[in-house]
Amino acid sequence: MQEITQVPPLDLKRQYHPLTEKIIAVFEKIFLSGGFILGPDVIALEQELASYLSVKRTIGVTSGTDALWLALKAINIQPGDLVLTSPFTFFATVSAICNAGAIPVFADIDPDTFNVDSKAVEKILQEDTRRAIKAIIPVHLYGQAADMAPLLSIADKYNIFVIEDACQAIGTHHEMGFVGALGHLGAFSLFPTKNLGAFGDAGFVSTYDSELGNKITLLRTHGSTVRYHHEIIGSNCRIDTLQAAILRLFLPKLNEWIKERQQAAAYYDENLQSLNDIIQTPKRVSYSNHTFHQYTIRVKHQKRDSLSEMLTQNRIGNSIYYPIPCHLQKALAHLNFKKGDFPEAELAAEEVLSLPIFPGITLLEQNYVIKNIVKWAR
Repeated sequence: MQEITQVPPLDLKRQYHPLTEKIIAVFEKIFLSGGFILGPDVIALEQELASYLSVKRTIGVTSGTDALWLALKAINIQPGDLVLTSPFTFFATVSAICNAGAIPVFADIDPDTFNVDSKAVEKILQEDTRRAIKAIIPVHLYGQAADMAPLLSIADKYNIFVIEDACQAIGTHHEMGFVGALGHLGAFSLFPTKNLGAFGDAGFVSTYDSELGNKITLLRTHGSTVRYHHEIIGSNCRIDTLQAAILRLFLPKLNEWIKERQQAAAYYDENLQSLNDIIQTPKRVSYSNHTFHQYTIRVKHQKRDSLSEMLTQNRIGNSIYYPIPCHLQKALAHLNFKKGDFPEAELAAEEVLSLPIFPGITLLEQNYVIKNIVKWAR
């Protein structure tokens, strides 16, 4: 029996190896075509993604970060507007708000899901007597959907836009439909490490609204549909043709890859549940599946760093997503947030730890992870 002495956090080579010949053929096709910007593969990918999500439009763009920024520009966010989101997310959620000229406002998270707490959102909107909050960006963190039903109801009550940050959650299915297809706009990242990843930076925006879809298409190409004729101020945010062609090859494998992640997560759950006095495995919600972009545990009693160090010493990949909540980042110091403003997000930042999970991870590798954690805990 093979002895396991290390486990990577992610192994893309293992995931893509069975597709090697097809991947090389895609590179050769694009190279020989000489068409590297937009073109038939981008159009086809956008149609296939729209069909997968059951939305009217998807628009391929350069990254998940640009997808968020373009979505904010499409709804005409103006300098000084407020946009409400989670303080516990990758900083791109917040930087997109700031780069659109708006000011981020935060609502604390649900400690079980790590996603924004709908009750906290409603309280903040009730207190916004100036009606300066123009949009909500719920984040579907780690591959689990935010509680969208009350969030959509609240947004409708206050007549504000909902932009879903689905950058970590393609394929996550809420009881109302796929995430990214529930609000006015959805923003997705196709970064290589995501459940559906390109061979570089890529992303897309999804929407049911044709007018918003048309505006995103304009914005991603300098506000132009006819060369050298510019209707609005946009930027260069087009997805590369090569990335689109690669993603067309990978999209039919997405559900299979998600299933492998879910099976690996279930195995961790089963074998770590005896440690629930010190480790909280990921909670599941009744309204959505979980696609496990990350398998993130909570390590109690201020022992997270000790566990992380042990895993690293034993060559087991592990990561902290995220060690500093957004409101305490130096880049937002001018907004005068302080420690204690969002206690659930702050506690999560001290306790979360992500374990290796990816399509192709073996039971031997998982058993090596589990064995070391159990030994550490005892």
